[in-house]
Amino acid sequence: MNWLVKYIDKIKPNFQKGGKFAAFGSVFDGFESFLFVPNQTAAAKGAHIHDAMDSKRAMSVVVLALLPCLLFGMYNVGYQHYLSIGVHPEFWASFVFGLLAVLPIVVVSYVVGLGVEFTVAQWKGHEIQEGFLVSGMLIPLIVPVDTPLWMIALATAFAVIFAKEVFGGTGFNIWNVALIARAFLFFAYPSKMSGENVFVRTDTTFGLGAGSQIDAFSGATPLGQISASGEVLSPIHDTTGNSLSYCDLAIGLIPGSIGETSKICILIGAAILLITGIANWRTMLSVFAGGILTAWLFNAIGTTPAMQVSPIEHILLGGFAFGAVFMATDPVTSPRTQSGKYVFGLLIGAIAITIRVLNPGYPEGMMLSILLMNSFAPLIDYVVVSQNIKRRKVRQIDR
Repeated sequence: MNWLVKYIDKIKPNFQKGGKFAAFGSVFDGFESFLFVPNQTAAAKGAHIHDAMDSKRAMSVVVLALLPCLLFGMYNVGYQHYLSIGVHPEFWASFVFGLLAVLPIVVVSYVVGLGVEFTVAQWKGHEIQEGFLVSGMLIPLIVPVDTPLWMIALATAFAVIFAKEVFGGTGFNIWNVALIARAFLFFAYPSKMSGENVFVRTDTTFGLGAGSQIDAFSGATPLGQISASGEVLSPIHDTTGNSLSYCDLAIGLIPGSIGETSKICILIGAAILLITGIANWRTMLSVFAGGILTAWLFNAIGTTPAMQVSPIEHILLGGFAFGAVFMATDPVTSPRTQSGKYVFGLLIGAIAITIRVLNPGYPEGMMLSILLMNSFAPLIDYVVVSQNIKRRKVRQIDR
C-alpha cells in the first residue's frame, strides 16, 4: 500500500489551499480519511488524551456488527421468494437471488446519502464525517425488500438533509437518521411499509426463479398476521401456512424487513458492540427489560387477544431486538448519563409494546418509540444531572 500512500501525498498539494483543485479539498480529504488513518493529532503539549478509537473505527465496528444481519437477510429474501412460489429453497440460489435484490438498495442508500454529505461538506468547506457509514447500512436493513429504489433514494436524502445536516452534521442530530428515513417511508408511502402483501419479493426479475405466486400466499410479517386477524395466532405461521416455533423465529426464516428477522445474527452483532465498547449495555438491557415487563403486565390484565401475546413473542417478532441493539444504543441520540440510559431504555421498550398492543393499525411500534425517546434524551440527562447536583448540595450542607 506504500505506492498508494506516496501517490496520495503527491497529489495532496493540488487539493490544499492555493492548489488548482482547492475547491474540492473536502472531497479529497473524505477519500483520504476513508483510505488511511489521519496523520494529524492533538498538540504534543497540554492535557490531551490520545485514543486509537476514532469515529471512523467506531463506525467500522458497527458496520462489521451489522454484516451478519445483512448476509442472513440476503439469504432470507431468496428463501422467502422461493417458498412463496412453491419451489424448494436451495441455499446458493436463495442467497444469490437475495444478493441481487438487496445490493441495489445498499448501493442507492450509500450513493444518495454520501452524495448529500459530500455536497454539503463541499458547500460549507467542512471536513466530511464518517457518520453515514452506519446509517447507510441501517437504512437497507430496516425496509422491506420490495420498496422501490426511488423511494429509498428520496427517504435517504430527506433523512440526511432534514434530520442531520440542518442540525450541524454528525454528532449533532437529535433523531436517528436511519429511523427518520423509515418514518418518512411509513407516513409518505404506507402501502409499502405495512399491509399483507409486502416484505416478500415474488418477482423473477433476476432470472433466478420461475413459477407463479401460490394461491395461499400472504406476505405479511407475523406481527402483521396478528394485527390483521384480530387474534393471537397459535402457532404463528409462515407465508405458506406452516407453523413457526420459537426456534424458527429466533433463526429468522420469516417475512420481515431485510435485517430484522434473525435474532441469532442480532445477538452476534450485540456481542461485537458490547465487547468493543461501542454500545452501552445499560441501554440495551433496559430496552428488553421495559418490553418484557410491559408485555407481562398486558398479559396479566389483558382483555383483548393482542394483550395476550407473550413477552418472548414480542422480543422475537418484528424489529424489537434489532432496534434495541443497533438503534437505541446510538450514542448521539441517546442520553449521556448512566442513570439516564436506564430510563431511556425502559421507556423505549414499554412504549414499543404499548403501541403494538393498543394500536392495531401499526403492529410494530419500535420505530416510533425510539424516535419519541430521542426527542426526550436531552431532558432525561437534564433531570438526572439536576438531581445529582441537588444531592451533592444536600451532602455538603450536612457536613
